[in-house]
Amino acid sequence: MSSLLFSLLTFAENTPPARISRQTREEIIHAFNEELVYLRVSFPMGQTGLRLKKGTVTPSGPELQHLMALWGPAAKPGDLARISDVAIKEDHIRFEINGGPIKKQKWYQRITVVGAQGETVSPSDSSANARGSFVDLYFDKYVPEITGPELKELLRPVFDFDSKSARDAYLETVPPQVKEAIKNHHVLVGMNHDMVIYAKGRPPRKVREHANEVEYEEWIYGTPPQDVDFVRFVGDEVVRVETMKVDGQKIVRVEKEVDLGTPTVAKKQEGRPANAPTLRRPGEEMPESSPGNPAGTPPMAPVPPPSGPDSAPGPNWSVPPAPAA
Repeated sequence: MSSLLFSLLTFAENTPPARISRQTREEIIHAFNEELVYLRVSFPMGQTGLRLKKGTVTPSGPELQHLMALWGPAAKPGDLARISDVAIKEDHIRFEINGGPIKKQKWYQRITVVGAQGETVSPSDSSANARGSFVDLYFDKYVPEITGPELKELLRPVFDFDSKSARDAYLETVPPQVKEAIKNHHVLVGMNHDMVIYAKGRPPRKVREHANEVEYEEWIYGTPPQDVDFVRFVGDEVVRVETMKVDGQKIVRVEKEVDLGTPTVAKKQEGRPANAPTLRRPGEEMPESSPGNPAGTPPMAPVPPPSGPDSAPGPNWSVPPAPAA
């Protein structure tokens, strides 16, 4: 290799990419706006959204679950969503889905009308029905010149542009063991609600019960003379699968067969928690327990008898004797 060619290759490797041009900006906005995509991750509602940089999506894990529980889900893996807006900033591109976290107003929604009697008709709250979310795709220092296929590849951790159905898109988001079970319409202990629905469909029957102070829900698939499956959920996790065969054989599975890494089974609390509420002042000693006054609770003040014209003697207080005539 000549020294001139080597110098040219070294210069090309060390030269930073050009900033995105105005023409490319317009092409990206035109190509991606209103595009339908399947989702690979959960999107929370609210104004936090997701952040994607170098293939890593944040927040994730417990932090994402907390946002989902706090604000509710805008969309889940496998859902079909619409890219409703594309905004190119200095160092990132924002892709809003399903209208974004803030509902935009049309021009006619910003008009206030005053009637003949003085009544005023104004538009409703602009964020009242916002149910969308967004993801910010970050670059190192600025948004570089980029092609459409390159941008789709960078968005692959969150968007699926290639799947033909919601089921195909969802299968790409689950572990191989779960993917194989869903294809075979088989339920594994440890699956969540969505996985069971993709494997077996929505249940024809549901039953809610209590066992050992734990509430559970059972989904029932099939009717005799076919095999009948009883899929038991506690929270969002399958904890028991019972299959009644046509020949009368009963098969029960309770050992976890797939671990999704998120503890979703609710356990009952035993005993009094250490930080249980108390009426004691700081530094006050615990009062001794006595009948009618359990330990840890202050003595109750005597309650005076009711008074007034509508009051009547009750069983726990006495009426003074009438004065002698």
